[in-house]
Amino acid sequence: MFFLFYKIILKDEMLIYPWENYSYYQDDCCEGGYFCDMNEVWKFEALFMPIVLSLTFAVGIPGNGLLVGVLLRRWRTWSVADIFILHLGIADFLLMMTLPLWTVQYADEWKFGHLICKMAGSLYTVNFYSGIFLLVCISLDRYFSVVHAQMYSRRKPWVVHVSCLVVWLFSLLLSIPDWIFLDVAQDRQGRQQCFRNYTIQDMDEWIVTSRSIFHTVGFLIPSVVLIFCYASIFHRLRSGNQNLQKQRACKVIMAVVAVFFVCWTPFNISLFIETIHRRNQNNTCQSNAALSKALKVTQSFGYIHCSLNPILYAFLGEKFQLQLRDIFLGGKFLM
Repeated sequence: MFFLFYKIILKDEMLIYPWENYSYYQDDCCEGGYFCDMNEVWKFEALFMPIVLSLTFAVGIPGNGLLVGVLLRRWRTWSVADIFILHLGIADFLLMMTLPLWTVQYADEWKFGHLICKMAGSLYTVNFYSGIFLLVCISLDRYFSVVHAQMYSRRKPWVVHVSCLVVWLFSLLLSIPDWIFLDVAQDRQGRQQCFRNYTIQDMDEWIVTSRSIFHTVGFLIPSVVLIFCYASIFHRLRSGNQNLQKQRACKVIMAVVAVFFVCWTPFNISLFIETIHRRNQNNTCQSNAALSKALKVTQSFGYIHCSLNPILYAFLGEKFQLQLRDIFLGGKFLM
């Protein structure tokens, strides 16, 4: 995670996607009209973000790759949750594949041309949103299977596949601005950067619109669904005489909710504070630099969340552990 539009400085705008290096464009005009010296922030980002992205890539690629591989091998025994988790693993894996490109941009500059800029940025957006929406689908599936088990047992199999298709199509729709506006141009340091290049007349409208979409669609609505579903599940599992497996499910549920909010709440708070701050005409260089660093640090939690999904949704599951045990012991997958 880690989105949306940032500071408008003269004819440059700042976004908070990985391809929108905030401080490269934020030579903020403040303190009497003088430009701020952002060298310290640039150095911080050039060191911190490549480390975070590299570690996330190193964990997320094998984790999500193994998750997808195991699920594909036992496709005959897929449950509804398995289908959603498979799509989630694919989304996170594809998102991880874009991280080396943004690592190069943070450490140096964009070296991959205009077409790759548009493709990588759009791919990132599609898989970011689809990952969030699939978490919602998984939550709803578990809610209905536990709280309304009798009614949910009569669901049609095609509904699950249609739900996944709708998730991907809606995420693709949200990536359209990337195909339109992503471009490669020089920043104020003379380096080639991949970023959204808007006209000065439209910047304010896009900033408000994109941030509203991110906060609402990418965090608030999923948060409400997660809290409602998992609170209902936890209450149902705790209200009766449940077996050990269901008690273990309670712990997994709490881990899922906790990790989601730990990873995404700090960035949403930082982004909201910056939205208010950018309207303040008396900004100082110190406050701009502090907000820039805070956004990058909290943004990194969103990346980490994508690498933790396999652990939360599969590796803690007993069935998946049996599959992995067979792999490492040289046996065959359970079918």
